[in-house]
Amino acid sequence: MAALLLPLAAAAQPVITAAQQAWLNEHGTLRAAPERDYGPFVYVEDDGRVAGLSVEMLQLVQKRTGVELRWLPPQPLSQQLERARRREADLLTSLRPNPERSAFLLFTRPYVKVPALLVVREGQAGKTLASMRGRPVAVGAGYAVEPFVRSSYPGVAWLAVSDDLQALRSVLDGRADAAVVDAASAAFVARRHSLAGLASAGEVGFDYELSFAVRSDWPELRAILDAGIVAVPEPERAAVLRRWLEPLQSDEMAARAPLATRLGVLLVFFAALVGIVLYARRVRVKPARPRPRGRPPQP
Repeated sequence: MAALLLPLAAAAQPVITAAQQAWLNEHGTLRAAPERDYGPFVYVEDDGRVAGLSVEMLQLVQKRTGVELRWLPPQPLSQQLERARRREADLLTSLRPNPERSAFLLFTRPYVKVPALLVVREGQAGKTLASMRGRPVAVGAGYAVEPFVRSSYPGVAWLAVSDDLQALRSVLDGRADAAVVDAASAAFVARRHSLAGLASAGEVGFDYELSFAVRSDWPELRAILDAGIVAVPEPERAAVLRRWLEPLQSDEMAARAPLATRLGVLLVFFAALVGIVLYARRVRVKPARPRPRGRPPQP
């Protein structure tokens, strides 16, 4: 299943407590470490701006909490994780919790969910990871899916690369027989970099539930961000997901794209719409207003 809207509880008022506001005042501008090329979630535009679905979600949270951020220079994920480990960064976006990261990071509630796919060259869509024993398969170094696929398929010759763009290029140039990339990123990167000749061979059994992550010695910041995520109205959140997960290419380009690629993009868009419909049905009967609380429930 493709990208899903994750249900959020109704926002408590006020969005943050007086104690949380005092914490923000004390710590001032925080350092956010963006990944260099993880579109559509976070990446660098040609003009140097940091952009993406996660960036816009974070901006909505900032408006409701008053969190002030300064973007550090974009780097591959492995380098940004090391920055956070050394306490040289305070916040990262677009991450899935795992035991290694949880040793030095705290994670907010997730704001989007996407499956990881096996991407192959066009015409080889019948391949599976189980059939690729001894063959090179690219995966993002330090990505949450990496330990999962390495432990699930130890016979595969895993090729760690810096980001999803390099993973897909390694398939096209023959360095890898396939790549493991999340569905939204595969479609976005292929379109943005005009990578033709790729197709999906199906899901690999791993979903990305993406969250914001903060340094583990600052639970106050995690609680503040959770409060901000809860406070974002569902229509605003749904609009961000539609904007970044809908097809970006023109009809003419889509007609020339491989059928599997077009279907994958349509599935992402369709699933986002399904989430909106489910939300609309849910709010026909409004739940009782929750009592104010100081800290939202943690994941």
